[in-house]
Amino acid sequence: MEELNKQLDFIIELDRLKGIYRQALVKSDKNRFENSAEHSWHISLTAEILQEYAVEKVNIARVMSMLLIHDIVEIDAGDMFAFSDKQALAEQQEKEIAAATRIFGLLPEKQFQAFNALWLEFEKAETVDARFAKAIDSVLPFLQNIKNEGGSWVKHKVNKSQVLKRNSFLEGLAPQLWLYVCQQIDNAVEQGWLLDE
Repeated sequence: MEELNKQLDFIIELDRLKGIYRQALVKSDKNRFENSAEHSWHISLTAEILQEYAVEKVNIARVMSMLLIHDIVEIDAGDMFAFSDKQALAEQQEKEIAAATRIFGLLPEKQFQAFNALWLEFEKAETVDARFAKAIDSVLPFLQNIKNEGGSWVKHKVNKSQVLKRNSFLEGLAPQLWLYVCQQIDNAVEQGWLLDE
């Protein structure tokens, strides 16, 4: 029963992710802020749908698992806007490491090790699976901003080079998606949704 109780405590803790709000707006719901649980679900399905564009073989089950757990750390660390300054992002990374230890530590040891290893793999982005997961984690907010006339880009005065860099994992991994992103970025600049820097 001890292991089950630990697993159930972790599952209940996950409910808190529904209360962590992101900068992305849900256009279909009166432009309210998206929460991190919704984001995790949405990018997991996005990865499954777009996996055919990866030029290297990805293990989609591992990718989806990474995407489902990668933002759990935000329960403690909160969400950080992707285009925040370097110092804020570095401080966020420290908070997330501590959060991963605490939250995944609610699980029995074997599951703690597995979840923590998968989360670290995603963060380091050194494997094909992790790079594809990172690419999808970036491309969905990109699509949301495109479909919402710039969305958070306009609000935060984001520039073209920032968005290109954020989506650069696509370039070698999924060239067709990268081409689409580049075309849409040029259009976003023309529309005034991104600064041309």
